[in-house]
Amino acid sequence: MKTLVRPRCQDGIALLEAMLAIVILGIGLLGTVGMQARAYSALSDAGMRAEATLATEKLIGVMNADVANIGLYNLAENASPNARLTPWVQETRAAIPGAVLSVAVADQPAQNRYQVDISIRWQRKARSEANRHRVTSYIAR
Repeated sequence: MKTLVRPRCQDGIALLEAMLAIVILGIGLLGTVGMQARAYSALSDAGMRAEATLATEKLIGVMNADVANIGLYNLAENASPNARLTPWVQETRAAIPGAVLSVAVADQPAQNRYQVDISIRWQRKARSEANRHRVTSYIAR
């Protein structure tokens, strides 16, 4: 007489495989969302740096066209801008919220030029490190 061999019972294995696949998919999706958040943050920082570059180049162009009054373009950090700098300061602060601006003009008579240092500092988040964009340019007399 032959003995009947009963196949091993595998009830629930498909459910276990499906649950494992869902867990792995969830971990992958969380990683993707985290990477997207970091990419958005980096894009925002890059946008602010681009705005700072445009602002500094614009001011250098204005100063180059007004060399006779170049000494009036000095601005200390957190100081009130004069009438010449007010439009530039307002435009820059509109493009870069919370920007701290400074402009230093130094006469270099031996080289027959002026050295212009423009600094724009901003902080994107309250607890993040401050970003600073600094440009040094030379304007001929």
